[in-house]
Amino acid sequence: MDVSTVEIVGAYVANKQANAAQEVQLAVLKKAMDMQGAGAISLLNSLTGNLPLATSGSVGTQLNLLA
Repeated sequence: MDVSTVEIVGAYVANKQANAAQEVQLAVLKKAMDMQGAGAISLLNSLTGNLPLATSGSVGTQLNLLA
């Protein structure tokens, strides 16, 4: 086997290992983002609760809005 073939095989193996590491990192990032999103939704749900509409005035009688 000549040197160029060894270099090609080495580059291929290094590329495969880099791809595997990148896939693992992406999976961890997706999991972290899912967990963060679930936490944010839970926090928003706990803050809003059941807000009744306003009974008088021109604002808040048909749609609840939070700033």
